[in-house]
Amino acid sequence: MPSVVGLLEQRELTARRRMDELREEADRIQAELVVVEQEWNEWVIARSRVGEVLAPGDDDACEERSDRGDLPAAPGTSGAAKPKSVVPMWRAGLVWSALSADYQRILQVLADRNRLGQGPLTCQEMAACFGLDPVPAKIEALRSKAKRLVARGWLVESAPGRFTLAKSVAGPGGGS
Repeated sequence: MPSVVGLLEQRELTARRRMDELREEADRIQAELVVVEQEWNEWVIARSRVGEVLAPGDDDACEERSDRGDLPAAPGTSGAAKPKSVVPMWRAGLVWSALSADYQRILQVLADRNRLGQGPLTCQEMAACFGLDPVPAKIEALRSKAKRLVARGWLVESAPGRFTLAKSVAGPGGGS
């Protein structure tokens, strides 16, 4: 029969091996975390720079750069949105005209519902408001636009597939 001290030593050795294995795994995970964190920081910086470049209302800076010869002058730069334009992040004072006509129509329908005290809309209901055929392609196009507006802070998806204006957009002045 093994001695009590021998059993304790055996358990201690097993626990020490397990502890060493876990430390090795923790070191491996820590090293991987450092690499992923560096990649994430690079993406954050890239996203920030793209946001700066695409920010609306920065026409003066673009003109300055083109005067210096850094960048070619942007053809037809004006405050009005162009079809297929990028949806800017919502911020206080940003007007709806910064968006293309399709996005403005979505905001207008939701603003009307908000003003009448009605609830959020589904994309199928929006399609009916716009007089579109309720076919999947049209509904998915609206859903894509609505999701983009949610991601940029213009809308809120109160329940899956149900959209309404964000409180900040629907607040005083409503951005329109």
